Amino acid sequence: MPQAHPRPASVPSGAQPAGDTQVPQPWAWVQAAIWTKRLLAALDNGVTGGRGDSRMDKVTAPRPLAAAWKRVAAHQGAAGVDGIRITRFQARATPYLAARARALRAGRYQPLPARRVHMPQGQGNTRPLGSSAGKDRIGQTAVQLVLEPIFARDFLPCTSGFRPGRGCKDALREVARWLQAGYTWVVDVDVEQ
Repeated sequence: MPQAHPRPASVPSGAQPAGDTQVPQPWAWVQAAIWTKRLLAALDNGVTGGRGDSRMDKVTAPRPLAAAWKRVAAHQGAAGVDGIRITRFQARATPYLAARARALRAGRYQPLPARRVHMPQGQGNTRPLGSSAGKDRIGQTAVQLVLEPIFARDFLPCTSGFRPGRGCKDALREVARWLQAGYTWVVDVDVEQ
C-alpha cells in the first residue's frame, strides 16, 4: 500500500525572523540620496535614458560614494591585499573618495586583486573567500546602489535570491504557495561552463 506523504507545513505569511524583511513599499530599500522620487517615478514608467545616458556620472558623484563609504564602514570588513583597514581609510575618507571618483571618471581605476581566505566549512573542508580592498568595496557598492534599482524593476516577483528586502523565508513562502497549488516536482539545475 503506498504511503501518503504529509503536506509540508507552510511558512506563515506574517513570519518575520531576524534578517528577513517584507518591504511594504516597492522602493523603500533604495538609497534616497541617489534615487529621488522623480527618478523612481521614471523607473516605474519604464524610462531608460538616451544614447548618451551614462551611469558612471551617477556612481562617481559625491552622494553615491559617500553612501557607499557609509555602508562599507558599517560592515567593518577585513583589509584587502593593500592591508588598509577601514579605520585607516576613515581617517582620510574625504580625499580617498575624491581620488576614487577622479580615477573612475578618467577610466584609470584598476581594482586590486582579492585577498584569498579559506573559511572552515565542516569536516575539515574549507571554502575559498575573496576579500576585496576597502576602496574597491566602496566602488562596487556605489555601482550596486546606482544599478540595483534599475535591474530590480525587471525581476519577477517570485524571485528572492540576492534581492534587497527579501530572504530565504520569502522563497519558502513561494515554494509553499506552489505546493498548495498542487505542484510536486522540483528541478534544480546548476550550469557550469
